[in-house]
Amino acid sequence: CGKLLALLDQPAECPGWVSHAHGEGAASVDEAECSAAAPVAPAADERWERAISSAYQSVVAAEPEVTRLDQLMGDGDCGHVLLSGATAILEATKSTQLPLDDPPAALARISSLVEDSMGGTSGIIYCLFLDGLAQQLRSGGAGTAAPLTPQAWGTAMLGALDTLYQYTTARPGHRTLIDALQPFAQTLADTGCPRKALEAACRGAEATAQMQPKRGRAVYVSSEEQVADAGAAGLVSVLKGIVSAL
Repeated sequence: CGKLLALLDQPAECPGWVSHAHGEGAASVDEAECSAAAPVAPAADERWERAISSAYQSVVAAEPEVTRLDQLMGDGDCGHVLLSGATAILEATKSTQLPLDDPPAALARISSLVEDSMGGTSGIIYCLFLDGLAQQLRSGGAGTAAPLTPQAWGTAMLGALDTLYQYTTARPGHRTLIDALQPFAQTLADTGCPRKALEAACRGAEATAQMQPKRGRAVYVSSEEQVADAGAAGLVSVLKGIVSAL
């Protein structure tokens, strides 16, 4: 049985075959033994509140186009799912439910909101990435003593991508939101300039129009139009809102 399972988990490029990615030591962790997350005290922070509100407004504006793109090459719900997540985060901010003075804790809580409010593959990717980002910031000593620099954010985002890659076979060039996320993180880490990072993300999203789909429903859907990936376009709308608020 063990040999058979090992063969089933071998890498495969066949469309529709669900490969299983295992994080190191994942199989040895008993969920019953996992302790509850440490309690955190909600707190307001003008910078975070401004960024979250701006990201929400950007998602609202982009939702019709993101939905249109997904109707052409996907399930048609990408825009609605993204807006659902953005709305949940905004409402939590307005009701002061997030520990915004503690970036790692805030991101962990936002990941939980995303998990509860967003469905589909994009929701899973956002959740895993945000969890990874929270872990990167925590391990790097991020706290309330001093604001994080843009380069520190970029470096942490690259580390979060490495974490995400343990759970998904999607990579740059596969026509997913990672085609916008990876260049944003890399450029931010290299330059420390959010606007240059946003430009890189926009170019990455635009480039997906020329890519052959390798993940998701788009693999099975043909379209005469060469359009950008809806997930990448949706992520760009989030990043635009955040960067414009900085």
